[in-house]
Amino acid sequence: QVQLVESGGGLVQAGGSLRLSCAASGRAISTYIMGWFRQAPGKEREFVAAISHSGSMTYYTDSVKDRFTISRDNTKNTVYLQMNSLKFEDTAIYYCAADRGAIWAPPLVGRTTTYDYWGQGTQVTVSS
Repeated sequence: QVQLVESGGGLVQAGGSLRLSCAASGRAISTYIMGWFRQAPGKEREFVAAISHSGSMTYYTDSVKDRFTISRDNTKNTVYLQMNSLKFEDTAIYYCAADRGAIWAPPLVGRTTTYDYWGQGTQVTVSS
């Protein structure tokens, strides 16, 4: 079993940047596909980005392409989400998730039901 802890959230003005981190413990994350999701007030949790076991492949929801970058450092057991050009509509709680699956298969990695483990989330607030 793996435990996930997100950090790096906060308040930022529109157009600004934040980098979220997801630190894993319990098992090496190199055996997991990793994803970021977000949930805004009154809305369902939605997919943001995912990264394959080695980091060689990534997948993004259209609304964050060219603004967000997911990366991972398996030696540090950590996954990152670099968020640039933030918009008011990016305001949400951001969650890190881990998928035990061995196969990288978008758009399956974009589904909440694909993931086995979740962090508690970190709040990102973008002021307009």
